[in-house]
Amino acid sequence: MPILAIDTATLVSSVAIATPDTLVAELTIQTRKTHSERLMPHIASLLKMAEITQTSLKAVAVSIGPGSFTGLRIGLATAKALTYALNIPLIGVPTLAALAFSCPVSGVILAPMLDAQKGNVYLGLYEWREDAVYEVQPPRVMAFAAAQAELGKLEKPALMLGEAAVMHKADIVHHVPPHVIMPRAGSVAVMAQVMYAQGIRHDVAALEPLYIRRSEAEVLWERRQAQEHC
Repeated sequence: MPILAIDTATLVSSVAIATPDTLVAELTIQTRKTHSERLMPHIASLLKMAEITQTSLKAVAVSIGPGSFTGLRIGLATAKALTYALNIPLIGVPTLAALAFSCPVSGVILAPMLDAQKGNVYLGLYEWREDAVYEVQPPRVMAFAAAQAELGKLEKPALMLGEAAVMHKADIVHHVPPHVIMPRAGSVAVMAQVMYAQGIRHDVAALEPLYIRRSEAEVLWERRQAQEHC
């Protein structure tokens, strides 16, 4: 039975459907429209084109971050609503791991990175071993310059993936093609099938986005509170 996957962690809006052995359908668009405008219509279009009904889905998978705070909230809220309505499991897939999963290259370190604003990036390190991707370094926030210096010290070549790799393309030695470098729900869907087979399910009420850092709104609110009490 198929799994529906959603990835709205960046400006890319991507939805996909996968069975255990096939990526059935995928719709990936990178425009300036907000996810709230296009996500549900994209899901409806994808199901119609794939000739799959909502009731035939066995789970919904969603990219849980790190990434855009707003995008993550929209994607997770939509995934939760669908799982509630259909009474099926929810699977949260780490965004950076899914990016690495989309690039099955051995002998290198995969370094997916997303924009964390103000010159910072979300960076995780991964490596393909046989037919699975393994986490070498968990996601964290750091300055791009520091990330670049760290990757330069690795014993293996590092392939940078994700939107931050596009933003800093001029500073990158090893380039990856555009169809691999950006987030895709197809990778989330296939990875979710593996997780589903392993018995991984997430609590619909408890699952939260993997933000890593606080939002700018939270920082500004705390700053104002501190000023008011001075």
